[in-house]
Amino acid sequence: MNSYEGILPIHKPAGFTSHDVVAKCRGILKMKRIGHTGTLDPAVTGVLPLCLGRATRMVEYLQDLPKEYQATLVLGIATDTEDLSGTIIEEMENVVVSEEAVREILERFVGTISQIPPMYSALKQDGKRLYELAREGKTVERKPREVTIYELELTGFHPEDPHPRVSFRALCSKGTYIRTLCVDIGRALGVPAAMTQLKRTMSAGIAEENCLTLDEVSRRVADGSLQDCLLPVDKAVEHLPAHTVAEEKVKAALQGQRLSSKVIFPPASPGQTIRLYDPQQHFLGIFQVEEATLAVKAVKVFLPDTTK
Repeated sequence: MNSYEGILPIHKPAGFTSHDVVAKCRGILKMKRIGHTGTLDPAVTGVLPLCLGRATRMVEYLQDLPKEYQATLVLGIATDTEDLSGTIIEEMENVVVSEEAVREILERFVGTISQIPPMYSALKQDGKRLYELAREGKTVERKPREVTIYELELTGFHPEDPHPRVSFRALCSKGTYIRTLCVDIGRALGVPAAMTQLKRTMSAGIAEENCLTLDEVSRRVADGSLQDCLLPVDKAVEHLPAHTVAEEKVKAALQGQRLSSKVIFPPASPGQTIRLYDPQQHFLGIFQVEEATLAVKAVKVFLPDTTK
């Protein structure tokens, strides 16, 4: 079995689930320890970072970071799935909206908003996924969830179509349902709406142009250059402040011992979660400064890979 380690940025093709991509990569890379960083529906394309080897311990950190999408919605049509894969449940002809009205509505959705997760989603309720209940014809009450839309930009408007189309770019927090956002934008405009297209253009700071297709992964495995394309493990926590531990305390840090905050440079603040490096800038792991004692405790330790 191979022992690749790091973050592999994949461009997910249409028709694949996130699990399909993982299974395909397990076959190509001939390794089992691969995790993905957030589910994408089969029809959705775009950025899907995979964590290989010990990098799987970083999945939760990548999942927590903001994501960016390019989406298109159609006005005048509503479906049971909130996108065009579903059954039309409402249709309105001769929808008339102005670009000014669309821009004004988009502005309203910037900030923290409340969403009701769609029935056709992978959320579990009483041990069963919502989409399984939906396929049985059941609808259950879902609790609203707060998500954050950091940026929402109009990128296209086609009012001349029988059902006008609106395209936008959204930078948002994890857990945001873009399908639901499309429906809610339509509702705010006073018309039914459904999502027609969705692409994830950025996830965990990884942009679409930095991703490999599955075919490119196969080629790079064959020519031995794949490891050069992997992002280092600590890329997953680049948003955390970086600190260095004194040489004489490196061994203690790797053993998970509590450290005095005096051996960390620059000084870290109480309660802060940090990336810790040795003086040679080898990544040692994620550590946290305790509020009360100011001691630095290990959250996830990464022992140096002695096989390289």
